[in-house]
Amino acid sequence: MPESGEAPVYVQELEPVADSIGLSALVATLPLLIVLVLLGGVRMKAHLAGATGLLAAVLVAWLVYGMPLDQTLSSAAQGAVFGLFPILWIVVNALWVYRMTVRTRHFDILRRSFGRLSDDPRIQALVVGFCFGALLEALAGFGAPVAICSVMLVALGFDPVRAAVVALVANTAPVAFGAMGTPVVTLAQVTGVPLDSVASVVGRQTPLLALVVPLVLVWLVDGRRGLRETWVPALVCGVAFAVAQFAASNYVSAQLADIGASLAGAGALVAVPHARVPATDSVRASVLTGVRSEELDEEDPRREVLRAYAPYALIVAIFSVAQIPAVKEWLAGATQTYDWPFLDVAGPDGKPVGGNVFTWPIVSTGGTLVLLAGVCTAVVLGVHARVAVKEWAATVHELRFAILTVTSVLALAYVMNLSGQAGTIGHFVAAAGAGLAFLSPVLGWFGVAVSGSDTSANALFGALQVTAAHESGLSPELLAAANSSGGVLGKMISPQNLTIACAAVGLAGREGDLLRKVLPWSVGLLLVMCLIVVGQSSPVLDWMLP
Repeated sequence: MPESGEAPVYVQELEPVADSIGLSALVATLPLLIVLVLLGGVRMKAHLAGATGLLAAVLVAWLVYGMPLDQTLSSAAQGAVFGLFPILWIVVNALWVYRMTVRTRHFDILRRSFGRLSDDPRIQALVVGFCFGALLEALAGFGAPVAICSVMLVALGFDPVRAAVVALVANTAPVAFGAMGTPVVTLAQVTGVPLDSVASVVGRQTPLLALVVPLVLVWLVDGRRGLRETWVPALVCGVAFAVAQFAASNYVSAQLADIGASLAGAGALVAVPHARVPATDSVRASVLTGVRSEELDEEDPRREVLRAYAPYALIVAIFSVAQIPAVKEWLAGATQTYDWPFLDVAGPDGKPVGGNVFTWPIVSTGGTLVLLAGVCTAVVLGVHARVAVKEWAATVHELRFAILTVTSVLALAYVMNLSGQAGTIGHFVAAAGAGLAFLSPVLGWFGVAVSGSDTSANALFGALQVTAAHESGLSPELLAAANSSGGVLGKMISPQNLTIACAAVGLAGREGDLLRKVLPWSVGLLLVMCLIVVGQSSPVLDWMLP
């Protein structure tokens, strides 16, 4: 941090345009509007839209807010660095583990293992779409669960449209804690709210969705009959998932929330006698209108089945050990803290902001733990070191556009937060007063619907939600969490996810058909989440908050 006299301190101003909060907020929203219009209207590639929005944010910060250009660019650089580490560091290593299982064909063994759990397509939708999809979301996220689960369901004999719809709707409850907790980690970073606090509140909102989604899935697969005949296993699966997600996010680790929840849901589902009852011929005939893959009839040695499950067991084990107090303290000892160069920002009250300091959790971050799990996975699966390195490089290449998108969006978020643009918008939005609790999840939903990422939506709107909460007297933790919890319901209607689903099952160009099928569920569940947040902001449900 520059010493006094070496460089001027930049003091954030909330009303730089004609001393008007309304006009200033209008100008401050330009970068966000540009990103949203380019993504949703012009259909520009996400990484190009993010870069354009970043340029707009830099110009507004420099020319309108008077933030020195060197400090503006420095804040953008800090956002980009945070996007690379720890955010993308987690995603790359998690997807690397998955790629190695595909390379050694152990993923096919895992898929066949799931197919043998039940011949009832309604139970298969829960096992593959909900439970395994949640595990994939926990490990990789960014569209991988929708693509992989929809293909698996088609292999089981599902009609491609039904398979895609099931995969899209199932990819809701786990999203906030996806990619080893990346969305909530980002939310904590951009808002300044401690990770444990924001994860705790999200863990008291999204589990309520988990109670409903399995019931929705059996309805989507087999209508009223499906709900009547399989509501017991669906409810048991949802309850187990919800309890585990709540417990892990509140008392263990946000990074382990979805892994624990997915395994608990699958375990409970297998344990329910109803789930093991063979499906009737009429059910299979009416639901499975596709062709079942003959590959599912192959028998796999028990040793290979255990190896197929090993990567996920390793991740759970390593993250669990990392939560032991003595180990956690030892890992945290490697954390480095730096004064970020060319940045000296003070809030409107004249106090230095937290963004002047950059924290680098080298070893304790989730990405490094997943990397360790990946090395162990390579050993267990017999992947040669040269091949493992090649797969890691291929993973980076596969994610190159996602890397550009995430770094540009986080750079934009940091510029808006440190220049004061987010503060201006927050003060203006706070005028909604009590209605802000209802609108908060809607903002997150809109952000994810356009960007396709709960991480990006949290980076864009997280600080705004917290500022608005302070201004309106509501809980900052509640509104920050509501941004992420509402956002998960926008995932199923985002153009990126719809395109991924269509491409995976051979329905290229039919995104509109899928959108019409999932939109009512997205909006309906969003309304439920809005009412939950309103209740939690009032004496009706405030007992639910920590």
